[in-house]
Amino acid sequence: MSDIEKQIEQERDNAREVCGIDGKDPKCAAAWDAVEELQAERAHQLQTKPKNSLEQFCDDNPDALECRVYDT
Repeated sequence: MSDIEKQIEQERDNAREVCGIDGKDPKCAAAWDAVEELQAERAHQLQTKPKNSLEQFCDDNPDALECRVYDT
């Protein structure tokens, strides 16, 4: 399990503990907001696309002809 997954699980457990059965504690909403923020961060991290083979090659060989960028 990744670090962010562990944090989400910890915050989720904390929110359940803080909210109790009736959920009337004022801290309840803040606890669930923390869970939501971590879930949004995880979703954002999953959206980053992996580099293709040309991008990896250009990272390793920035002076190669294939990697030149021309301004117009």
